[in-house]
Amino acid sequence: MTDATTQIKDTVTSNDVVLFMKGTKSMPQCGFSSRVAGVLNYMGVDFTDVNVLADDGIRQGIKDYSDWPTIPQLYVKGEFVGGCDIITEMTLSGELDALFEQNGVTYDKDAAEKIREANG
Repeated sequence: MTDATTQIKDTVTSNDVVLFMKGTKSMPQCGFSSRVAGVLNYMGVDFTDVNVLADDGIRQGIKDYSDWPTIPQLYVKGEFVGGCDIITEMTLSGELDALFEQNGVTYDKDAAEKIREANG
């Protein structure tokens, strides 16, 4: 395992919710990262953000780790969930709520409902 792989594995296994993104949750550097971080922030999810732009090893490493070609990437309890399109779909279908509930991740159900109402 490379150092990046070890670092990624440690990060996703020691934090309940991790978003590998371009930029940070307070200052996203791309629209897709901004959308996923925005959903998580709005839903009040406590998540760890990893800025892939700050480390080329992590930027490439996360794509290899998940076998997924794009950023952002969301992990819940060490499991890869998906990128922007998948997270958007899961939010709108309620699947993301269910995933959080199954994994004991605290989130604001009312906020999740508001997202669905606004996009319904």
